[in-house]
Amino acid sequence: MLQTHTAARVVACFGLLLSSCASAPPSRFPNASAALDRMRQTYACSRSVRAEAKIDYFESRGRVRGNVMYIAALPEKLRFDVFSPFGVTLATLTSDGKNFGLYDFRARSFHYGPANLCNVARFTRVPVPPHALAQLLRGEAPVLLHSPEQASLDWESGPFSSGRYVVQIRSKHAASERIELAPRPEDWQRPWAEQRVRVLKVAIEQQGIELYTADLADHRVVRTAPAQVDPDGLSPTLPPSGPACDAEVPGRVRLEVPDTDQDLILRNDRVHHNPPLDTGTFRQTPPGGVKLRYSPCGSAP
Repeated sequence: MLQTHTAARVVACFGLLLSSCASAPPSRFPNASAALDRMRQTYACSRSVRAEAKIDYFESRGRVRGNVMYIAALPEKLRFDVFSPFGVTLATLTSDGKNFGLYDFRARSFHYGPANLCNVARFTRVPVPPHALAQLLRGEAPVLLHSPEQASLDWESGPFSSGRYVVQIRSKHAASERIELAPRPEDWQRPWAEQRVRVLKVAIEQQGIELYTADLADHRVVRTAPAQVDPDGLSPTLPPSGPACDAEVPGRVRLEVPDTDQDLILRNDRVHHNPPLDTGTFRQTPPGGVKLRYSPCGSAP
């Protein structure tokens, strides 16, 4: 009899756990526009982000691992510096919204051309547009153009998660998007207009074909970078490139193309918002003695 009562108690407790995990926040967003507005407000203080990260790239030919320092700034500026375990720069990608450059140290080559999806994918290997990549690395979801009636909002929950908002968007050119959001745990009991949200997943489709998915996990609060001071006093001090900011940034970003073997994972280590930026951050001059290769590289539809 004691065992029966114990088993019943365990079942009841487990059922209570499942029901509590599946519950939505007491105050929920009324519609998709409200949810997206709260996401934008959550990340409004972050104009750019700088991080040191471990990079993993998987493809049919095998796995590539390395260390990378990247800077992503709105609306679509990017810089990636890849380092060897000994701190030697192996490759540098820059994209300032107009001009793309990729210096390959080992091949002694410099690719240059327009700053479009195709050229940036030479490095990332995943076809994510530069503006979308700049937003995702900051923790924010890129949003397809749409009218309010083309977006819907639902709450989804599972037995082993605390649930999430799901925004579904229908856009032009037969494109669609799914964005998964969740309130920060400390904001769960707040009114919806005060909730800060984190982005958990983004999936983009066009004509029924999934172009890419982005999974964001291990979120943590990061701060604004300090000013850059020349210890010798020869160069002026560079202030942060934006205001004080304490928005969350994902500790792990995974970009993949579901119908191929392309898969890129970034595991962030040191991260700051709004780092000091100079005129050469997102544009590089090819060093002497390298092979110059122009890459017109058309954009994806």
